[in-house]
Amino acid sequence: MAEVFHRRFFLNGPVGPLEALLWTSAAPNPARAAVVCHPHPLFGGTMHNKVVFQTAKALHSRGFPVLRFNFRGAGQSVGEHDRGRGEAEDVRAAIDYLAQEFPAIPIVLAGFSFGSVVGLKVGCADARVQELIGLGIPVNDSDLSYLKTCAKPKLIIQGANDQYGARDRVKSFFKQIPEPKQLVEISEADHFFAGKLEQVSAAISVWIDALL
Repeated sequence: MAEVFHRRFFLNGPVGPLEALLWTSAAPNPARAAVVCHPHPLFGGTMHNKVVFQTAKALHSRGFPVLRFNFRGAGQSVGEHDRGRGEAEDVRAAIDYLAQEFPAIPIVLAGFSFGSVVGLKVGCADARVQELIGLGIPVNDSDLSYLKTCAKPKLIIQGANDQYGARDRVKSFFKQIPEPKQLVEISEADHFFAGKLEQVSAAISVWIDALL
C-alpha cells in the first residue's frame, strides 16, 4: 500500500510560484492522475471552492492522486489575472507537475466555470490528458468552440437552472461536440450546484467507473 498524504506546496508557475494542494492515493498503480481547475478568481474563485473540492473528492475516491492549484493572483499564487491567457500556462504547469510525479499515468482534467473554459482547452490539446470533465460550463458568454474538435471522452455536468449556462444553449452546444461525450443535468441546480453537490460527486463517480 502506498503512503497517503496531503501535500501543500508551490508549483513552479510561468510567472512565479502557484499555491497548490496534492492528495495522493493508496493505489500502488493508479489508473489516472487528476487536476481540477477553479472558477473565476476575480469573483472569489480558488482551489477551495466547494464544487472544486467535491470534484477533487470524487476523483480521489476512485483511487486517483488529485492536484488542485490557485491560478496566478488567487490565494497565495504570484502574478495577476490574465483573462485566461496566462492561466492556460498555469494549467500546463500543473499538468507538467503531475506528469513528472506520476510518469506514464494518463491524466483526467476537470474544471468548474472559468476553470472549465481555460482548463479544457489546454486538456484537449495536451496528449497527456486523456479525459475531460466540465462543470458549470458558462456557454452564455464564453468561447468553448474548441470542444467541437475535441475527440477525447468528455463529461459535462450542468445545473438545470445555471444562470451562466442556459439550459437550451448547453443542449444545443452539446449536440455540436463529438463523441465520446455525456451530459448530466442536475435538476433544480444553479451554477454553483448549491445543495446538489452530492449529485455532482455521484455523476463523476458513475462516469469514471464506466470509463475504466
